Amino acid sequence: MKKQIKEAKNALLQSIISGIEEVKGNEIVVMDLSWLPGAICDNFVICHGNSNTQVEAIANKVREFTEKDLNERPWRTEGYGNANWIILDYFNIVVHVFYKETRTFYDIEDLWADADITVIGEEGVEEGLKKANR
Repeated sequence: MKKQIKEAKNALLQSIISGIEEVKGNEIVVMDLSWLPGAICDNFVICHGNSNTQVEAIANKVREFTEKDLNERPWRTEGYGNANWIILDYFNIVVHVFYKETRTFYDIEDLWADADITVIGEEGVEEGLKKANR
């Protein structure tokens, strides 16, 4: 059962990251919070766009990919009004899509500095997720 849950979570992470990459989201980070006491979810996925239009496009593409790939919809969404920080809550995975300056201001990576952080870079989704699951 645990293996099935982990595979489903990995599939959702991969779909989320693929959606972000499709619209050229910047500095994609996966934060593993699962082992931290009081964590609100298992993972944060964080990225940013360079304009409000790109922020909204990234969030929309993530929603499109997760629905198409896995028939998953976010449980809750916030931030579409001004598109400075859009949150897509998939219950165990929360996606934060920031406008670049907003990301710098709130610095979530520093707030949750005890989390295991994996930067998804040039190696792509597969290799980044392997690192995240070590």
